[in-house]
Amino acid sequence: MRFAVSPMWEVGPSMRLLRSGHEHPVHRAWTAQVRPRLAAAGLDRGRLAELVPPTGYVPDFLNPAPAGPSPTFAEELAAIRATPAGRVRGELDRLRDEQGGLGPGIGSLYDDVPRLLERVVAEIEAYWEVALAPYWVRIRAVLDADVFHRARQVAEHGAGRLLGELHSSVSWDDSALRLADRRAPLSRQGAGTGLLLIPSVFTGPVPFTRLAPPDPPQLAYPARGIGALWEPRPVVRGGGGGGALAAVLGRSRSLLLAELDSPATTTELARRTGLSAAGVSQCLTALRGAGLVSAHRAGRCVLYARTSVAEALLTATADGPPPAS
Repeated sequence: MRFAVSPMWEVGPSMRLLRSGHEHPVHRAWTAQVRPRLAAAGLDRGRLAELVPPTGYVPDFLNPAPAGPSPTFAEELAAIRATPAGRVRGELDRLRDEQGGLGPGIGSLYDDVPRLLERVVAEIEAYWEVALAPYWVRIRAVLDADVFHRARQVAEHGAGRLLGELHSSVSWDDSALRLADRRAPLSRQGAGTGLLLIPSVFTGPVPFTRLAPPDPPQLAYPARGIGALWEPRPVVRGGGGGGALAAVLGRSRSLLLAELDSPATTTELARRTGLSAAGVSQCLTALRGAGLVSAHRAGRCVLYARTSVAEALLTATADGPPPAS
């Protein structure tokens, strides 16, 4: 048994949430920002959207088994590209059987896997840039905190305690792991060896499973701390720590960092702050060069987001200066 943080385990469940049209109580702010961008980019009606239906089975090749505790997004895309054509077709057969047919995009994928699987990967990359990359610092912090908590739980109380408290639908009786809401029974012999536990902020309300022997079975479960995922970060805009940050970065740059509590374009930041678009662009270039801001292409726009370095810097200044010794 081991833990892994998987970017692709955020791609599928988040796409499903966006396509459902539902207003998730926790992710409402995120969906309000991302859903229009998804439609503008045409990603709500492409091959990826067809591969992730609102309910039911999602092809397993979209969630390759993580080789380590934290595979990069690029590594997972490489694993998807390397999926054998026969396996892709077999999983599309299952999707067709469950959904009553295949959409035109993935119907053509069935006939030409080597060429069109690359287009699926390109759509996943585009989706990542629009929907997840600008928010990844926040998401990753929640996932890492969950893994830290669970690992400590195993060390202090054993794996049985961990599995028994993972989710209300999961139970462990010293001989078998049971998932109350799983439709089909599963034997240990048919599941593959080992167990991968993968926290996810978009998986829910019940855990998801992936069974594709000889890969170890994967159990993706809702991560702890999701309720606070989109809460505004404490940022001081005025005196105190905020003044100290402005003294180092300059007032305009520190103001822009504060405004990037959610990703935004140059035009949006200019409107919020009253700065000129040219001035905002110049500041963002400097902040990006310093590793405090990242840029993500979303159709014709570029979204800017704070990096983990910026989050740590703003948190430190929000807490105020250390007491004098």
